[in-house]
Amino acid sequence: MKTFKKVYVEITSVCNLACSFCPPTERLANFIKLDKFNNILDQIKPHTSYIYLHVKGEPLLHPRIDELLEAAYTKGFKVNITTNGTLIAKNREKLLGKPALRQMNFSLHSFDGNEGALNREQYLSQILSFTREAAESGVLISFRLWNLQRENATSAEKRRNRETLEMIEKEFNLDFKIEEKVMPGSGVKIADRIYLNQDYEFEWPSLQVPEDDGKGFCHALRTQAAILVDGTVVPCCLDGEGVIKLGNINQTPFSDIVEGERANNLYDGFSRREAVEEMCRKCGYRKRFGV
Repeated sequence: MKTFKKVYVEITSVCNLACSFCPPTERLANFIKLDKFNNILDQIKPHTSYIYLHVKGEPLLHPRIDELLEAAYTKGFKVNITTNGTLIAKNREKLLGKPALRQMNFSLHSFDGNEGALNREQYLSQILSFTREAAESGVLISFRLWNLQRENATSAEKRRNRETLEMIEKEFNLDFKIEEKVMPGSGVKIADRIYLNQDYEFEWPSLQVPEDDGKGFCHALRTQAAILVDGTVVPCCLDGEGVIKLGNINQTPFSDIVEGERANNLYDGFSRREAVEEMCRKCGYRKRFGV
């Protein structure tokens, strides 16, 4: 039986932002119901102990996020949440003190990626206020800036990034500039249980882009699987449109889906360092793992 380090459970396909780096979903707007969520947890329990409430959509838009966390705790799961952070003040009391909550990932690049964002100081101040209390209660915090500047970065882009980093440096009384220590793909420890991760912006895979020779490796269905809000099971968190439909958890048991023919063909293909799915051959993330 396949086991995973994590399973992504998308609790909504709706987002309150329109970021330049994140293509909007063409799927129907949807929020998971509590009974469907509990059914998913029961089915994936033999396969993992860690769930990530994210694929597309903004999880803090879910009006019953606190009840979802309580359900996860009841069934023995640890929960990671990835959020753009804009709704953290509104959801503060729904998150703090929830024993299932293991880690909060704040995609800080969302602020500059969203056209019309105006008040950086207010945005970061609300996140930092939550962060202090959450970290003290044992929650891990990751500030994500997946926007490391390439050689052609404009002076305005560099300045905006520096403003964000300066606020973090000031908040935690750092005696170094974060850029001096950050390495692409790795984290810099900011304080106890608080990290900053920077990396280059990645491109979501799309069937509209050219495919390459298909060589390479991926951890899809090895360390992770993902379940979209309508119950569609996909091999990884980058299949945000459900292109590689392995099955639907509301119709077929999860254990059968991840051991099904299409799933095993994908898994065996990557064992040979070959991408057998068209979407995988058009996914640049695969190249991070070499050939």
